[in-house]
Amino acid sequence: MPAVIGVAALLAAGTALAAGGGGGPSEAVFVAQLVVLILLGRLLGEGMQRVGQPAVMGPLIAGILLGPSVFGALWPAAQHALFPADPGQKSMLDAVSQLGVLLLLLLAGMETDLSLIRRVGRAAFSVSITGIVVPFACGFALGQFLPEAMLPSPDQRLVTSLFLGTALSISSVKIVAMVVREMGFMRRNVGQVILASAIIDDTIGWLIIAITFSVASQQSFDWSSLAESVGGTLVFLAVSLTVGRRLVATLIRWTNDHFVSDAPVLSLVVVLMGLMALITHAIGVHTVLGAFVTGILVGTSPILTRRIDEPFRNVTTALFMPVFFGAAGLSADLTILTQGPLLLLTIGLVLIASLGKFAGAFAGGWVGGMKSREALALAAGMNARGSTEVIVASIGLAMGALTQDLFTMIVTMAILTTLVMPPTLRAALRRLPLGRDEKARLEREAFEAKGFVPRIERILVAVDESPPGRLGARLAGMLAGLRGLPVTVVEFGNGSGPAASDGAGPQDVVADAAHRAQEQVAKPDDAPEAVEVLALDQAAPAEETVAEEAGKGYDLLMIGLDESGTRPGDFPEAASRTAGRFDGALAVVAARGDHREAPLEARLNILAAVTGTELSRRSAEVALALGRAANAPVTILYVGTAVVRTVNSDHAAARRDEETALAELSGIAARYGRSVRTLARADGAAEETILREARRAGSNLIVMGVSRQAGDVLSFGAVAANLLERSDRSLVFVAS
Repeated sequence: MPAVIGVAALLAAGTALAAGGGGGPSEAVFVAQLVVLILLGRLLGEGMQRVGQPAVMGPLIAGILLGPSVFGALWPAAQHALFPADPGQKSMLDAVSQLGVLLLLLLAGMETDLSLIRRVGRAAFSVSITGIVVPFACGFALGQFLPEAMLPSPDQRLVTSLFLGTALSISSVKIVAMVVREMGFMRRNVGQVILASAIIDDTIGWLIIAITFSVASQQSFDWSSLAESVGGTLVFLAVSLTVGRRLVATLIRWTNDHFVSDAPVLSLVVVLMGLMALITHAIGVHTVLGAFVTGILVGTSPILTRRIDEPFRNVTTALFMPVFFGAAGLSADLTILTQGPLLLLTIGLVLIASLGKFAGAFAGGWVGGMKSREALALAAGMNARGSTEVIVASIGLAMGALTQDLFTMIVTMAILTTLVMPPTLRAALRRLPLGRDEKARLEREAFEAKGFVPRIERILVAVDESPPGRLGARLAGMLAGLRGLPVTVVEFGNGSGPAASDGAGPQDVVADAAHRAQEQVAKPDDAPEAVEVLALDQAAPAEETVAEEAGKGYDLLMIGLDESGTRPGDFPEAASRTAGRFDGALAVVAARGDHREAPLEARLNILAAVTGTELSRRSAEVALALGRAANAPVTILYVGTAVVRTVNSDHAAARRDEETALAELSGIAARYGRSVRTLARADGAAEETILREARRAGSNLIVMGVSRQAGDVLSFGAVAANLLERSDRSLVFVAS
């Protein structure tokens, strides 16, 4: 009720502002328009979401209610006062709307998962192609038979037909994703095909819009101009998705690492979006294509994607989306549907759109090898238009390719098909059984979603030329190679440790280890990205360089420094200072045994010492990842009460803890493709148990999860100190 009163008060205020205005654009009226559109759009969006409908429908319906369809019919004076026809006043709202379109397409591009398209392959492409061709042909044919009175001008029939075909054929990724995610089908086979098909739909749709814009701008059909636009678009896409992809990732990293002001990467993304939009405009296609491709490139950046997505999504959802869709709703006049011929034509448009999309998508799913139930769910999901069609229709209206009546009909079609899709898709998805292979894949992905290693996006390496440094660089490269992670190397010099005899610096060691790991694990259809290794130019001491880098989005710091001159059981002073300046996860390396003689070549045989805690789970995961990267044997040792220093008389409960922990870690090992040996020991001191079992297993690398102790000196507790003093095998301490 307070919100309704507030909206009514603002509507009345708009009338007063217009009455007191001087006839020109008014800043106060503009602010009142924004507040009303945002407030009513948010309230209706909240209501739509609560009844299981897409929230994006709220702002669109708000615009329709505030436009001539309802508010203008009930209180014309107030409606004209708040939304006057003055071109200068309208241009203020249009400017926000146009920026909103670019940001919406930027976010759509960031949600475009190219790897998902590669994974589902045949089914997604067949669904998308048939799901576009059939409704597009229907829409295009409808445009060819429209009476001239429905066209902007008789010579615009081709462009109008292209817009109608496009509006009927594209699915809305945002709407589809919302329902699929809500149903818990995001990772199901059919859910992935639905999403991938919608992504391909969107991509092809914006290409069609770009070409249609080119045709419209020529005022007549010209094969040479069309060829130039198509050729320019293809070249733009080819350059963007190859050279541009790496360039954008490099710019994001460089900006993040070198600017000290707030949110520099967000400014960079806006600038890139603008430049790409200007490039597409220059080659004769619409600016939305440039924004969409920018989103794809930003979304594939190996770092900071989550940090970029959140602020853009927040400001777009809070401001630009309700303004754009609200303004689109303002342009729709549903009173035309009181005219019998236009109402029948609108009903026909909705039926053609729904039946064409349903039939095309179902046929594509069947051709792609899907079962009839899966194809049925797919056809139901692809029928949502929503935001995408409204954007297409708005562009067509702004270009003069659509009349006001056609625009209203397309908006009505978008609303109705979007409202029908969620309940039909939910009904279809509930009937789909879960296959054995699909269940195994879902369990693996859910397991990895909780993991530590899969969430690492960027690694910082602080090493010198000593054996611990070279071993640390090697291990960091192996972890990076598994998923193509970028690595930054800070080298400690000034004589700390002997120089390498082979002349290879830490950067080379990381790159070589990453390359070897990728050769070991890469699959032809899912090879990780090549690892980018950056060695920093260091004018300042290395510890200060690490401190500067610490806030730049690193998820793991690997430390390997010369231990000579260090008291037994302690870490080097440089390691303490370095770790003290980094708040994230640490992996501290100590080289022993054959790793002191050949840190780069000695084969790995790994022992992971665990206690059932989250920290030990992380360390076991690191051990298993290293085992996979090096094809090395891994032994998991559960160390009982001697580690946690507690007395537990309930031996059955202790046994259950051991079994539970080892079963979970065996599951992790299976996800990493490792067959491991598991042990449980609770006799003697923890360090003695670990060293004894390492000797029995022939392990030359012990990986252990530890907690940082308070103080200026790097310490992980008594067990870690005893291992550091007594171990004749290399050690990796993984700390939170």
